[in-house]
Amino acid sequence: MNLRNCSRCGKMFNYVQGPNICDQCKKAIEEEFQNVKKYIMENPCAGIPEIIKECNVTQKQIQQWVREERLEFSKDSPIKLTCEKCGATILTGRFCSNCKEKMADNLSDTVAKKKSLMQQIAAKSDPKSGMRFLDV
Repeated sequence: MNLRNCSRCGKMFNYVQGPNICDQCKKAIEEEFQNVKKYIMENPCAGIPEIIKECNVTQKQIQQWVREERLEFSKDSPIKLTCEKCGATILTGRFCSNCKEKMADNLSDTVAKKKSLMQQIAAKSDPKSGMRFLDV
């Protein structure tokens, strides 16, 4: 049994995986998220200070939901997010779609290069240079 203290309320709980938050706090955070989401949908031109005040949440929590791409702001919103890589204006997340695509391509290329290198090494290896067994 893996007991930990909840990082939000301090109560002990049986930790399984994910953030150090008990089930009660996870439910409370989800309720807060739904309230914020509803408020943003009803008030698309609301700014962060207004959302914080009306929904009683922290700016840090709102930023986390935006980074996780759970919250998305409308194009009319005064909240302007920028791509962390190129600086383009985005509605949610950390990166624009172009930068995400380039990062995914780079990752795919890296994996493909490594795979082909391993195949070349395997093809070049001498079958006689492997492990040998002596019959006793």
